Amino acid sequence: MVTVLYARVSTAEQTIGHQKAQAEAAGFVIDEVVSDHGVSGVSVPLRERTEGRRLFDMLRTGDTLVVRWVDRLGRNYQDVTDTIREFMRKGVIIRTVINGLTFDGATKDPMQEAVRDALIAFMAATAQAQAEATKEAQKAGIEAAKGEGTKYLGKKPSYDRATLERVMELLSLGTGTSEISRETGLSRQAVLRVKADPVGADTALARWGL
Repeated sequence: MVTVLYARVSTAEQTIGHQKAQAEAAGFVIDEVVSDHGVSGVSVPLRERTEGRRLFDMLRTGDTLVVRWVDRLGRNYQDVTDTIREFMRKGVIIRTVINGLTFDGATKDPMQEAVRDALIAFMAATAQAQAEATKEAQKAGIEAAKGEGTKYLGKKPSYDRATLERVMELLSLGTGTSEISRETGLSRQAVLRVKADPVGADTALARWGL
């Protein structure tokens, strides 16, 4: 039985190493890391990713698949729910670093199955909704920046796009300001500004071409 970490990064600022370090800090002993770089979790299903498709061949009954959160598997509701259910049918255990959740096919009680499946559906839907909200914020930021033309750029943001996306993800999960500050390295004030005006935060990045 092996424990495999699947990591996906969609921007140059994100790293596989960070996701592995997070998993190990949470107590996971990782036997192998499978990762995809520069791949969208919205438009590219797990089976169509170069490394993602390997998971379906390599994972066996009793193996554990570790992901930082379900959004690493994808940001499309149907794809994520189908993927998790397929792995559970194979006897693979899925565990998340964030929140320490475990999904498997061990229970045969219909009520427990219903609760488990509802949680999977909620997390998958949240991942897609967060991706759509980020995309809309980016569009709004770009349009606002275009409209401002050559006006004063304002103070350069203390975050890059990957950090902003991470802050938005944690906010969508209900994570507290202090915890987000510790994880991302941003000040509490910066996190609160992003929380209060995510479109403005994205607009600031767009002004600076970030």
